[in-house]
Amino acid sequence: MKWPNLKHLHYLVTLYEEQHFNRAAQRCFVSQSTLSTAIQNLEEQLGCQLLERDHKTFIFTALGLEMVERSKILLNGANELVEYAQSAGNWQAGKLKLGIIPTIAPFLLEGLIDKVGQSLPQLNLQLQENTTSNLLKELTSGELDLLILALPMDTPGCKQMVIGHDPFHLVAHPEMMKQMPMPMDYSALPKNSVFLLQQEHCMTGHAVSACGLKHKEQVSALAASSLFTLVQLANSKLGLTFLPELALKSDILSHSQLVSFPAEDKAYREIGLVWRSGTTRVKLFRRLAELLQPLMPIPTL
Repeated sequence: MKWPNLKHLHYLVTLYEEQHFNRAAQRCFVSQSTLSTAIQNLEEQLGCQLLERDHKTFIFTALGLEMVERSKILLNGANELVEYAQSAGNWQAGKLKLGIIPTIAPFLLEGLIDKVGQSLPQLNLQLQENTTSNLLKELTSGELDLLILALPMDTPGCKQMVIGHDPFHLVAHPEMMKQMPMPMDYSALPKNSVFLLQQEHCMTGHAVSACGLKHKEQVSALAASSLFTLVQLANSKLGLTFLPELALKSDILSHSQLVSFPAEDKAYREIGLVWRSGTTRVKLFRRLAELLQPLMPIPTL
């Protein structure tokens, strides 16, 4: 049996991502004709049609789409093999591409970098901050090795490890708190009084679910792009918000007049690591979990 060329599989995946022969060829640093010929050779070798072509347009066949997904797995494994060899088989060394969401990154990175520098000095940590959906795409495609996310979250094809609980706190200006019903009844909050993050931030869903915000009319149409903006909005005395304890421990309220109270029913989000199911670096990831666990508001390991 003649095995497919990994480079040709890379061309196939890149073509799927770009949906354009010329752009894919540029990304692969080859001519368009070279890339097109490689895809045709791959079809002949595999004995199946990967693309349906019509003059200057094309679409992937159902089998072609399946081949793209399987090619990603093979390419990810090949990349890990090379990195493992380059680190001389030392699981504590080499390059680690780590993705982390914006509602965790500012409050965790300093401690993470310090602990990795002390315990894993041979590890080359490369960090990227982005939204959950974008990070998961990059993890699946092999552009990232490991993610730090807020959970629960559906992560098909990946493994999860919860390393801590991050309780939510009600945050408001003291003058605003005087208007709140005590004991706190979220259902009695005024309309448009709760500031949350924009929908692409998963913390919005976690806060709504964990804190029992069942009435959409309570949520302000003015959505923030960061936790720091939420602080400014709440400090304006126009409403209140919910912040995770991880942010409060980093003194995010230090330049405001805001006060905080634990959310009812001990509402929290989970913080965990996420990696591809087929990776060979689980030993390293578990070691990172051990290093991160003391930095969590409530460790779970």
